[in-house]
Amino acid sequence: MRSRYGFAFGVAAVVLVLDQATKWYIRQTVKLNESIAVIDSLFNITHVSNKGAAFSLFADSGAALRLPFFLSVSIVAIIVLILIVRRVEARQYWLLFGLGSILGGALGNFVDRVRVGEVTDYLDVHWHGYHWPAFNVADSFISIGMVILVLYSLLSRPVPHQAGNRQRVSPP
Repeated sequence: MRSRYGFAFGVAAVVLVLDQATKWYIRQTVKLNESIAVIDSLFNITHVSNKGAAFSLFADSGAALRLPFFLSVSIVAIIVLILIVRRVEARQYWLLFGLGSILGGALGNFVDRVRVGEVTDYLDVHWHGYHWPAFNVADSFISIGMVILVLYSLLSRPVPHQAGNRQRVSPP
């Protein structure tokens, strides 16, 4: 049991440290709303502040409602992720990596909300007039983790074990 927690929480810790370090660096070196072209017509570093959720959902809601709501949702999500990790077999590394990635990302954005009441975003992707909302390392790992979970669920297959008891076999 210890190795499953060690692996998933190790991934989460790396994601959290990487996320917080990059956000700290951006806040120290790039002015708010400043944009630095990295790859012309594709990728910028743009320091923005996101008071809302993904795609700035609920950003215009009052802080007295918005902040407790997001903190509560984050705490519930973190608890659910920990409970899921508890049920995963230690040899299911991809699944544990995905869960650890989501957990680390959730913790990274949670820390921002607790410390400053909003999330620092800075990765800015655009192409031929299409513009994706700015995001950060935490958001990236949440997305990576979700892709892993979806692929895992699609590629694993149920195997009859005993009457009425079905288990899933990990993808190769």
